[in-house]
Amino acid sequence: MLRLENISKSFDQRGVVLDELSLDVAEGDSIAVTGPSGSGKTTMMNIIGLLDHPDSGDIIFRGNSILSLNPEESARHRNKNIGFIFQDHLLLPHLTVRENIMLPLFASAITAGEYKSKAAYAAALMARIGITGIADKYPFRISGGEAQRVTLVRALINKPFLLLADEPTGSLDAKNADLLGNLLVEMNREYGITLIAATHSVYLASKMNLHLKLEYGKLTGEFRKSELNETGSI
Repeated sequence: MLRLENISKSFDQRGVVLDELSLDVAEGDSIAVTGPSGSGKTTMMNIIGLLDHPDSGDIIFRGNSILSLNPEESARHRNKNIGFIFQDHLLLPHLTVRENIMLPLFASAITAGEYKSKAAYAAALMARIGITGIADKYPFRISGGEAQRVTLVRALINKPFLLLADEPTGSLDAKNADLLGNLLVEMNREYGITLIAATHSVYLASKMNLHLKLEYGKLTGEFRKSELNETGSI
């Protein structure tokens, strides 16, 4: 479904961050990418999501190269095909939870019938994830764990092929981190959405089918869950 081919990226102050990095991702995969701070995890995720561009290399998404898309085409690609979850929930404070969830629908023209269908889908997701009771609250009236669950529903509202989660549990306490991690894996399995998570959490990484480590600009290792030790460490 997704292929990164020899992706390289450098920054003036940091030097080489990604060094001819390659990755093949199949439909329905769940992949964890770990590595030290500054190793390039966020840079890699931003490049996959076309929020940044590499210095060289190519990205093939469902059989087509996407690096040549112009800004408008890139925005349409992101909205249609990719869901994002970041460490910070990035909910708009003047919109309710329900309105924040529905916001991605208005990035392109949508009919009344399509909106009704997506509203029903959002309601089902909110019920599944356990946030129906906060639908009409504003972000400042909900907890951090609830806010991240809201971002998960928002990321899924357009039924994307790929879900990118960049340190999704980094700002949460242990209980809420476990809850969100479990939900991410369940959404991957139940809906067949391909999941790539960049994380410092070895516990979250242990839940994924594939565990890769990003260091010195390259991805190494293919640690299946059965190959992890009892503590979940590499």
